[in-house]
Amino acid sequence: MASTDTTPRDAGDLAGLEAGLDALETVRTTRTPLRQTLTQKVLPPVVAVALVLAVWQSLITFKVVDDPTKLPAPADVWHVLEKAWLQGELLGYIWTSVSRGLLGFCLALLIATPLGLLLARVRLVRAAIGPILSGLQSLPSVAWVPPAVIWLGLNNQMMYAVILLGAVPSIANGLLSGVDQVPPLFQRAGRTLGATGLKGTWHITLPAALPGYVAGLKQGWAFSWRSLMAAEIIASFPDLGVGLGQLLENGRNASDMAMVFEAILLILTVGIAIDLLIFSPLERRVLRTRGLLVKS
Repeated sequence: MASTDTTPRDAGDLAGLEAGLDALETVRTTRTPLRQTLTQKVLPPVVAVALVLAVWQSLITFKVVDDPTKLPAPADVWHVLEKAWLQGELLGYIWTSVSRGLLGFCLALLIATPLGLLLARVRLVRAAIGPILSGLQSLPSVAWVPPAVIWLGLNNQMMYAVILLGAVPSIANGLLSGVDQVPPLFQRAGRTLGATGLKGTWHITLPAALPGYVAGLKQGWAFSWRSLMAAEIIASFPDLGVGLGQLLENGRNASDMAMVFEAILLILTVGIAIDLLIFSPLERRVLRTRGLLVKS
């Protein structure tokens, strides 16, 4: 009669196999060394900025562009930034635009999320509105500024309307794309477990569609920021306060290229900062929880 007892060698092999499987399933939580973070994430953009500044300064130094009304020196732009900071105006420029942009984006998020889910659930609505949203997404945001001014006047409501028209299609289409990529097996499993209707949307559809949804959010913020800058440049009015777009337009009207470059650098910096502080960490977290990101 064959023995069914496990020998010590077999037990050891089984324990080693279990340990290996546990190691594969265990997410590494060790923190990245500071030196590695600096060399891989901080140093490359710093070097890139330094190279841009070096090329910029060389164009001035070697008289490739010797007209300051066309290309100011980096030092001139720095002096304008320093002056605005010392006068207490710099943070006001940034806050005026950032507060408008974030509030408009949040409003777009509240509208676009149920709209995207409605398009994903109702085929008739998708067939009717889907092509219109795609067309609106490709329409330049600046095109909405003149009618928004005529309809609403020169006020903050006009700014928010332009932001909504620019951001809602991107967020809704991103969510729709994420829902389309949800495996049908997830939906069937959810219905089997009783997750139907709003419960299935909240517990099954939205979590599974998060990668596409987050991509839509990033694109929606980009469209929000661009739409706001277009509205501030075209619809400049003293009662609205001076945002970054108005600052850019003021520099153009005064033929002050240092001020123009100041506004351009601030617009670029704010856009990058919002992406790095909010959307990139959110995207990494979503990808990491799905095992799609090996290293942070």
